[in-house]
Amino acid sequence: MKEPLLWIEDEDIRAALKDMQTYLDITEEDLKKIFQLALEHAKRRLKKRILVKDVMTKNVIAVKKDTKVRELIEILTKNRISGIPVVDEENRVIGIVSEADLLFATKTGKIRGLREFLKRLIGEEYSTLATPLSGDLKVEDIMTSPVITASPDMDIEEASKILSEKKIKRLPVVDENGKLIGIITRHDLVSAIGYEA
Repeated sequence: MKEPLLWIEDEDIRAALKDMQTYLDITEEDLKKIFQLALEHAKRRLKKRILVKDVMTKNVIAVKKDTKVRELIEILTKNRISGIPVVDEENRVIGIVSEADLLFATKTGKIRGLREFLKRLIGEEYSTLATPLSGDLKVEDIMTSPVITASPDMDIEEASKILSEKKIKRLPVVDENGKLIGIITRHDLVSAIGYEA
C-alpha cells in the first residue's frame, strides 16, 4: 500500500495552494519535502507511543456489589492490592472500592469493628476468621460510583494525567461495552516509563 505522501500528486498541491487563496513563497518541491519530513516525524511519534493495553494488568480481580465488606478486606489483603473494580453480572464496571473507601466508611461509622477485624486478619490464618464485621455491610454500601475508566487504546500519558488530576491510584480498563478487560495503576505507568527510558 502506498504511503500517504505518495498519494499526493503535483496537481493536488497546486489545487491546495489555490484553495488557500493566498500567496506562499514556497515551491512545490519544498512543500513535498515538508510533507515527507512531517510524515517521518509522525511515524517516529506513533512508534514511541505506548497504549494502556500494552501495560495494563489483564487478569483483574473484581467483586460484585453484594460482596460482603469482610470478604472484600480478605481479598485485598490476601492479594496485596489496595483497590478493586466492582462489576455487574455482565462484567460491566459499576463501581470501584479502595482502602480509602474502607477508611472513610470506618470514620463515618458505617463500619464498626474494622480495627479489631484487621488485627485478626493480619495476625491469624484466613481459615480462623470467624468474627464478622458489624452490620453485614456490602461493597455497594461503600464503593465509589460512577467510575472513571480508561480505554485500551488510550495513550499512557493521558491515563497518567487522569490519575494525577483526579488523585486516584487506578483506572479500570473497559471495552466499548463498558466490560472490564484490565486495570492500569500508577505502578504500571511508572514501570512503563522506566522501561521506555
